[in-house]
Amino acid sequence: MIERTTEERDLAVIITDNLKPTSQCVKAAAKARSVLGVVRRHFKCLDPQDFLIIYKSYIRPHLEYCIQAWSPYLQKDVYCLESVQLAATRLVRGFRKVPYEDRLPILGLTTLAVRRKRGDLIECYKILSGKENLDPNQFFQRSDTTHLRGHSCKLSVSRCHLQLRQNFFSQRVIKDWNKLPQESLMHLLLTRSRIVRTRIGRTLDMDIKGSACWSPSPYK
Repeated sequence: MIERTTEERDLAVIITDNLKPTSQCVKAAAKARSVLGVVRRHFKCLDPQDFLIIYKSYIRPHLEYCIQAWSPYLQKDVYCLESVQLAATRLVRGFRKVPYEDRLPILGLTTLAVRRKRGDLIECYKILSGKENLDPNQFFQRSDTTHLRGHSCKLSVSRCHLQLRQNFFSQRVIKDWNKLPQESLMHLLLTRSRIVRTRIGRTLDMDIKGSACWSPSPYK
């Protein structure tokens, strides 16, 4: 007799029967917090340089592993991940009473929500430019309209009736991709991957950062 299950794990990512990423967010945050606990026990305080090395190498990867497949969209899941970075930045000497929004630019970090948007755009670029061994037509459809404002490589927006479907990678990235200016897109298509990440980051800082899916009010 086949047993019924509500969740399965595939490549270390938890997939539930309702396809919501809540379970995966809780698991990822728990892993990152366990590493954060080890760091807290072994280091009474850290200077910014040492903190960034430890945080980027051992803590943040748990929050971003395979993130395009389970990027959170519910506010509780967004905060579940963001709260780990909030707690981690308090380890830096003199930062405990500094507001979260002020700590990030001092450390040269952005919110995880902004990083997820940047990661989506980079992955979209890699798929469309053939740098991934994937068929772009399985994810995206080129837009046939040429009279609208924006760049020349716009993607067609398909109609979605469910919020769940709207937040799939192949749907949520289209809006941000279509908002890229023509000049930035040409740089993306003609330069190397490291420069691509830098230019996408600058575009996000100027255009998308203010609209990232997080509210600063819960973070102190």
